[in-house]
Amino acid sequence: MTSPGNERNLEVTFGGFSSAGNKSENQDAFAAWQPSSNSARYKGIACCIADGVSCSDNAQQASTTSVTHFLNDYYSTPDSWDVKTAAGKVLSSLNAWLYHHGQQASARHNSLVTTLSSVVLKSSTLHVFHVGDSRVYRLRNGSLECLTRDHTHQHGNGQDYLSRAMGMDTHLEVDYLNQSLESSDVLLMTTDGVHGFLTDKRMRDILIKELKPQSTQTHFERCAETLVNQALDNGSNDNLTAMIIRVEALPEKNIEETHRVLTERVIPPVLNVGDCIDHYEVEQVLYAGTRSHLYRVLNRRDHRRYVLKAPSLNFEEDLVYLEGFVREQWVGARVDHANVMKILPPEPHARFMYHICELIEGESLRQWMNDHPQPELSSVRNIVEQIVMALRAFQRMGMVHRDLKPENVMVTTQGQVKLIDFGTVQVKGLAEVTSPVEEDCPVGSVNYIAPEYVMYGVATTQSDLFSLGVMVYEMLSGEQPFQMSHIHRRGARSVSEWKYQPLRDVRSDIPLWLDLAIEKSCHPDIHARHTALSEFWTDLTKPNDALVSAYSGKPLIERHADKVWPTISAVLLLVVILQSWLLLSE
Repeated sequence: MTSPGNERNLEVTFGGFSSAGNKSENQDAFAAWQPSSNSARYKGIACCIADGVSCSDNAQQASTTSVTHFLNDYYSTPDSWDVKTAAGKVLSSLNAWLYHHGQQASARHNSLVTTLSSVVLKSSTLHVFHVGDSRVYRLRNGSLECLTRDHTHQHGNGQDYLSRAMGMDTHLEVDYLNQSLESSDVLLMTTDGVHGFLTDKRMRDILIKELKPQSTQTHFERCAETLVNQALDNGSNDNLTAMIIRVEALPEKNIEETHRVLTERVIPPVLNVGDCIDHYEVEQVLYAGTRSHLYRVLNRRDHRRYVLKAPSLNFEEDLVYLEGFVREQWVGARVDHANVMKILPPEPHARFMYHICELIEGESLRQWMNDHPQPELSSVRNIVEQIVMALRAFQRMGMVHRDLKPENVMVTTQGQVKLIDFGTVQVKGLAEVTSPVEEDCPVGSVNYIAPEYVMYGVATTQSDLFSLGVMVYEMLSGEQPFQMSHIHRRGARSVSEWKYQPLRDVRSDIPLWLDLAIEKSCHPDIHARHTALSEFWTDLTKPNDALVSAYSGKPLIERHADKVWPTISAVLLLVVILQSWLLLSE
């Protein structure tokens, strides 16, 4: 079967064959899912093969359930998840179900245990998930290579037994690998009834002989059947299954096509009150900047008010900016959380490029800080708790905001926090999709983005935590924890250039334990930072005795290096002056 679409899509052909062989029941199963071109872009093309453990009366149910549920559940995960996260969660849940129902059967011969090998071809990458002794091979340039290893051990009687399988234990350990795909790569998936009775050389020869450039799905099915029949002729006494997938075309990094897609909708001109775009009438100009324009608009169809965001004409040829603008709508339409601004799906036939966002009545966190120069700790905690919940919603979707700063946080008149501006959001699922548009430098404000992102372009949820820590410091003091002027001038060379200024030096009424919690949240070294948002929130609400003890155990020179060294220098200078005076006196 060949995937539909144009030259920019991943295209594959696949086919398979399964036989009970000399047994009365076929306990093998295989399946493949050919999604729509849009779904294939975000989730890829998935195929899997399973071999139910023959000592169980439920082996067929185990294998069939595994392949069907894996495919159904994998394609039900959010598009924003990367392949490894999505498949990992599905496999873990599936294993728990098989084990639970197997345990209810009480007897070993009624357990639900099966091998499972799955491949996901997404963009130009192959992802393999494997447990058991089914196998995944790759034929490339005439060489057949086994990509998986059998999870078996040999008993004293010379027989191999599975050491790992789906439904065997509460804990599932799955082998995972990812490799680049090449056009004309052939993947062969087999159960041990096939590869246990055919040499790798024989399987390679059959694939090369049977598969031609013009081969269709029918030819692939016949080739799989040939493999099965050859194994039977060689004495196979098990169920036999073979599945073959060939990469016909890979997505191309076509900058011209990308430019066409990103610019097929026209950037609207600067609008005035009374102007209309589609069925949206401008009632107020909220903001006019060099990068974007915001308008409060009335939807003439539902008579509700929204915010219309349009890109600036200055960026009509900037593909990085335009891709970020498109991604912002994609993110805002998928993250459904009370503390995240909602963006409506795009108008299907709109001629202009714009977003329709929920109307947020309130002020930015920047304005809130200006209005509250010495806020109560309880007020700061209320805002921080909501930001943490918003960031956790992004984290669950496999996203990193990357541009968290006071200007991108809104506080409504009711005190509700809304996270806005998703043009720089990093989406794991989208990052796996081939694109010719690449960021040439980190996005966001250097005052707030984490050192690892500034220096290496690597951003994680802990990078958002760094930004949040800086914001909490600024909310409480009106200042920032790091002097950034030298980094602005010449860039950063080492994380040591971020030197934390104790919050208590700026605001003496802040308790030590709170200062230490904020310092840890925005520690320049990601390994010394909180590992989770929940950890930071806990440390922000009650003292962390371990942090306080570790601080108290440090030598005085480490605890107050900024004060000790100047003091020592002053004392030494005084000694030199006294010595000089004594010498002159003599």
